[in-house]
Amino acid sequence: MIVVGVDGLRPGVLAVEWAAEEAVIRGIPLQIVSVVPAWCLRSDLTGAIAQVGAWMSMGGEAALTEAATAARRVAEKVTVETSLLGGDPRQKLIEISGEADLLVVGDSGMGALRGILIGSVALGVAGHAGCDVVVVRASATTPLPEMVVGVDGSAAQSAVLDFAFREAAARNAGLRAVLAWNWRDVVGTGEPEEDGRRALAEALAGRRELFPDVQVSTEVVEGHPVDVLRHAADRAGLLVVGSRGHGALAGMVLGSVSQALLHVAPCPVAVVRTGR
Repeated sequence: MIVVGVDGLRPGVLAVEWAAEEAVIRGIPLQIVSVVPAWCLRSDLTGAIAQVGAWMSMGGEAALTEAATAARRVAEKVTVETSLLGGDPRQKLIEISGEADLLVVGDSGMGALRGILIGSVALGVAGHAGCDVVVVRASATTPLPEMVVGVDGSAAQSAVLDFAFREAAARNAGLRAVLAWNWRDVVGTGEPEEDGRRALAEALAGRRELFPDVQVSTEVVEGHPVDVLRHAADRAGLLVVGSRGHGALAGMVLGSVSQALLHVAPCPVAVVRTGR
């Protein structure tokens, strides 16, 4: 199943729409989750506290109803389940992610439910979830039929490339594989651009045959990985990076890169579990 967290604001609705389309593509159900403070769901509350708890719970239920409607609007065939949970949203989503195929959240904004910061939730779950995570940005432009994957030359990149190729094939999109290198980090190591092209070719070897319908292009670019990938994703529908891991070329630590790209990428970002 695909789990998506919502809080009643636009980033969450956009995340639901993206997740619903993905659920149909994968042929699996969609579980929409809204999280309120645990005390709101207690049955022994009285007086003003009970009223506040009921108000927050109703807000959570309203967010779920809106999200379910949005999911069915963009994907009529999607199977939708909803859950109102009590606790810390990051902790609850991480717990649920252990049984999920994919976790999807919005990128930022204060939720309609007090204390739920989707920005902090996105950062919190991206590196700790038990499955891959997609963060859908409210500022994303209209996606074009291309995806971008960041390649770092490490052993951990296999899962990242597998995810990217599967997504591109399922969505009939082109795939651009990008490797960044930095002169400051590779002084004395030989020919960094040539090494990068070799590492990129080795990373893609065999996958083009497995996914013959995916149109693949490659780029080896001098610069910091965050800047390079942000620019590469300017007109992409999805940017795919690893959650952690160190590249074969010095200075290419995708753990820090993925965190930075959650703040600045112009499109949805898939953070694929690596280095576990």
